[in-house]
Amino acid sequence: MTTTAVTHIASLVTNDPSLGNGTPLGLIHDAAVVIDGDRIVWTGESSKAPATDNVLDAAGRAVVPGFVDSHSHLVFAGDRTEEFNARMSGQPYRAGGIRTTVAATRAASDDDLSANVARYLAEALRQGTTTFETKSGYGLTVEDEARALRIAGRHTEEVTYLGAHIVSPDYADDPAGYVDLVTGPMLDACAPHARWIDVFCEQGAFDGDQARAILTAGRAKGLHPRIHANQLSYGPGVQLAVELDAASADHCTHLTDADVDALAQGNTVATLLPGAEFSTRAEWPDARRLLDAGATVALSTDCNPGSSFTSSVPFCIALAVRDMGMTPDEAIWAATAGGAAALRRTDVGRIAPGARADLVLLDAPSHVHLAYRPGVPLVSAVWRRGERVV
Repeated sequence: MTTTAVTHIASLVTNDPSLGNGTPLGLIHDAAVVIDGDRIVWTGESSKAPATDNVLDAAGRAVVPGFVDSHSHLVFAGDRTEEFNARMSGQPYRAGGIRTTVAATRAASDDDLSANVARYLAEALRQGTTTFETKSGYGLTVEDEARALRIAGRHTEEVTYLGAHIVSPDYADDPAGYVDLVTGPMLDACAPHARWIDVFCEQGAFDGDQARAILTAGRAKGLHPRIHANQLSYGPGVQLAVELDAASADHCTHLTDADVDALAQGNTVATLLPGAEFSTRAEWPDARRLLDAGATVALSTDCNPGSSFTSSVPFCIALAVRDMGMTPDEAIWAATAGGAAALRRTDVGRIAPGARADLVLLDAPSHVHLAYRPGVPLVSAVWRRGERVV
């Protein structure tokens, strides 16, 4: 294997306070990074960089860890342009719109679905995303959920079983029967292809008791819980997530003081998805409240065709800084180390010896420009597992 040094980095975000200025970002100025194979083996001041086989001069630009997008829904067909247009014309967002995507996804071929996943992941990679999670949830039959997970597994190891996205239209008059299916034959077929289990705990989807039954059944099959919680209304989702030691409670828009306290005291990451609020004109999550309480916060795209059709983590960073009370430092941490925490990963989301060599070179001198220059394509180069891919 050859070694590569990226030198003369104006500002390097390591997310390791011991390596840099003592802040959570562990910033190093006039820095260098050395890559050996697929791993980071050295970081420090550029003038002290060891000799390597190859050298790339960052020329005074910033380097940040590859973004970790811990919440997406990429196995789908079609889009919901008409629904979005109607919503922007005054109609409210409701969970039931998922049924439109379910019909299109069931009708699509495996090749078409896989090509869609690859397309959106390539789009995300160009914007700096090097680790991503994606879910099933647009099949809602045993066969369609299992094939969605098989397809997802071709593209990422972070695969989530979301048979409990909504009650399948086939069981509209028998939601209890659908829960039995999700926790029985569907789970049996899907568990071998997933790492995680998720449920949409919300009015119009699954209540607290149903969500507990689904997540508990998944955990018994070796899947770790995560949950769509408190997006459209106050509810039991966050408390259930902490109770079951879910890796993340995602959305967290409507929180009581008890919800915030539970997240601050537990191991569950609050994953905020500002693309959804942007695309539905909904109330923004209060990131400041969560951070001040001591909760761990992640930022992700929620890329899906209905309520957040964006693959851009930089866009979500800008929204979080502008509308959710986060500082630029907090937002970049949440989109990298925070996403890694939401996936219970220690090998990504940071630039430190031993970590996977996932780096993003920005065409800017500081990570702050991701919020300072919203909508500008600042990603100049991307390395994933030590290989330059952009």
